[in-house]
Amino acid sequence: MAIKVAVLGAGTMGHALALVYALGGHEVRLTDNSMAMLDKAGELMETALASLVEAGEAPSGCTAEWLHGQVTRLPVLAETLEDADLIVEAIVENPDAKRTLFEEVDRIAPRDAVIASNTSYLDPFPLIPERRQSRSLVMHWYTPPYLVDLVDIVGGPRCEKAIVDWAAELVAAMGKVPLVMQKFVPGYIANRIQSAIAAEVYRLLDEGVATPEEIDTAVVHGLALRLPIVAIMAKADFTGLPLLQHALRNATYQPPPPRSNSDTLDKLLAAGRTGVMAGAGYYDWDKDTAKLMAARDRRLMALKKALREIGTMAGSTRVQE
Repeated sequence: MAIKVAVLGAGTMGHALALVYALGGHEVRLTDNSMAMLDKAGELMETALASLVEAGEAPSGCTAEWLHGQVTRLPVLAETLEDADLIVEAIVENPDAKRTLFEEVDRIAPRDAVIASNTSYLDPFPLIPERRQSRSLVMHWYTPPYLVDLVDIVGGPRCEKAIVDWAAELVAAMGKVPLVMQKFVPGYIANRIQSAIAAEVYRLLDEGVATPEEIDTAVVHGLALRLPIVAIMAKADFTGLPLLQHALRNATYQPPPPRSNSDTLDKLLAAGRTGVMAGAGYYDWDKDTAKLMAARDRRLMALKKALREIGTMAGSTRVQE
């Protein structure tokens, strides 16, 4: 059944989530406090949608005209929230900003609306007004959400179970993979594993052991090929658990502890190299953001199609030969 979805924040995740819900058949309203961001969101959604249609991942009738009929961009929060069934919070990971937004939502939004935060590491539940707690949860997506299927779902400490079930069914009905967790932990599962990788990467960079290009080469030609097929735990079985036990016992290398900063990262940010949206980060990028994202998406879709045919030997959808 189609619902009315209000997406708050039109940045990297917000515009993409608006597209996901639109493709799921829902009526979407997208807002942001920056008109420039709302304008950019329209361009990025159009580009992503065109790539999906070209690859056969979205129906041919999903044109730019269809998109803008399905997703309304509004600069006014009250208009965005009107009659909303689901409110998707996708703003910056800043507790003060989120608290202020949740207070505005509490004042304006329908009482029976479900509030879903897309937060990655910040616990949103202490920031949400008490009377909204029973219908508040996390629905955490991964970039780009119209291609990456995993969605972490976590009910707040006082969230009704029926709301969590409803959210999981909503996600599954859009062809995505809901992963319902029993409680909120910063980073969930996938991001926690990525954080461990990031800690090692920062150390390699800061200590001058490797360049960004060398790190990515090692990942692409070493880790990445096996991960979709045997992931982590299945790979352990293929390696043989006795060997892993010996490796643990004989280890002389200690992984780095969590880091509060990286000198390499700090220098890049000080130089204004904030990533793809700025045209530079660890790499220099074309300043045409939409073109870059389309190139990324084409490659991800080709990989996704291949993996559907190949199948996986890990996770809940593993293939038994």
